Amino acid sequence: MGLNLKDLVIREKTTLDAFSTRIIAIDAYNAIYQFLASIRGPDGLQLSDSEGRITSHLSGLLYRNVNFLSLGIKPVYVFDGNPPSLKTAEIERRKQIKKDATVKYEKAVAAGNIEDARKYAQQTTSMKDGMVKESKELLTYFGIPYIEAPSEGEATAAHLTQTGQAYASASQDFDSILCGAKRLIRNFTNSGRRKIPNKNTYIDIVPEIIETQKTLDALGITREELIDVGILIGTDFNPNGFQRIGPKTAIKLIKQHSRLECIPQIQEELQEIDYEQIRQIFLNPKVADVDEIIFNEVDYEKITEYLVKERSFSEDRIQSTLSRLKKALERKSQNLDQWF
Repeated sequence: MGLNLKDLVIREKTTLDAFSTRIIAIDAYNAIYQFLASIRGPDGLQLSDSEGRITSHLSGLLYRNVNFLSLGIKPVYVFDGNPPSLKTAEIERRKQIKKDATVKYEKAVAAGNIEDARKYAQQTTSMKDGMVKESKELLTYFGIPYIEAPSEGEATAAHLTQTGQAYASASQDFDSILCGAKRLIRNFTNSGRRKIPNKNTYIDIVPEIIETQKTLDALGITREELIDVGILIGTDFNPNGFQRIGPKTAIKLIKQHSRLECIPQIQEELQEIDYEQIRQIFLNPKVADVDEIIFNEVDYEKITEYLVKERSFSEDRIQSTLSRLKKALERKSQNLDQWF
């Protein structure tokens, strides 16, 4: 589901080039799900190797990280740990959506409706055993660091921006803002040209940056009050939110009453959720303490061996892609040498 702050935050269009030399903390699960959902064949099925193992996530990590490194961006991936117990209901809701989408996908295939089949196939996306391990292995060969979060990955990513170890966190979800991220980048791992479902038209998806303090100043509220706005709308920890309260109404109520406990018309519903625990999940989340983020050299041989020999990627395509990366890094190194 995710937190719906889209109409409240100040989103500014930007480019990937704007983050050259910056360390960006990426919500790893969020990015991998995007790759699994979007990188598919014409029939909606995910890419796979000669043994039938899914490779869409590896393809996404390959091409996106080659792009990042070529631009001088320094990505660090943050993986989820154990979710808070309050997230159980949302996790079950998502599982049911995937089950329903599976049934619709099979019906669309049987009816020969390829467009609908592709749409429903994307909705069945799930992380299968081994995908996280495979992703970490490929990141290691790229010399890209990853961090194991004790709980929500976006909370640790937000923490890295607070400590100055990362410039921004990157995710499609707005939860990072409630967790205290100084900056959030959306469309970071999925920017590019995308087809509109059920239409023969395409749109360009560009990165957006959200400066949290700028949004808070514009709304005239504090981060603590924005968390209460989020609870009113609905978070992963109370997915249904409050009846008949959308983003604009939520802002109005919080600006008028400041805290959930002071809003007269929601008191009955408020007793049904552990709102104080939800607040603490965002205000004081469990995060990984990171002493230093270390980037290593790209191991071109290992990347080639793993993707070509073990996962059936085209050798010509891999060699061409890595050659592009090598040339880009050499150019950046030469430009840097000119300063000394």
